[in-house]
Amino acid sequence: MKFLADMGVSQGAVLDLRERGHEVISLREEHLERMSDAAILDKAKREGSIVLTFDLDYADLLATTIQFLPSVVIFRLHNQSPPSVISRLAEVISSCGEDLSAGTIVIVEQTRYRVRRLPI
Repeated sequence: MKFLADMGVSQGAVLDLRERGHEVISLREEHLERMSDAAILDKAKREGSIVLTFDLDYADLLATTIQFLPSVVIFRLHNQSPPSVISRLAEVISSCGEDLSAGTIVIVEQTRYRVRRLPI
């Protein structure tokens, strides 16, 4: 899978995804820290990437623009340490791979995750 990691996603999570064979672009590594959320969604859509973020604004943007892609994984974790994020993300990828390819928003919480098909 191909991912675009927003600013809040740790370098540890980015490296772990790469070790698992995924293609990951980190906004931090590309010096795109000031890119707007809308521009990030456009970039992800053009590049066929799934956005990884802690920012709830992406769900609002997708809802108001009625888009089918890109998929977005939003972390809403009490424990935001890299090991916790990595563990939860691995579960989501294995369980929701087809949904992520088809266009969804996945809200990842500490003990569960919710999947909403796009458009919303």
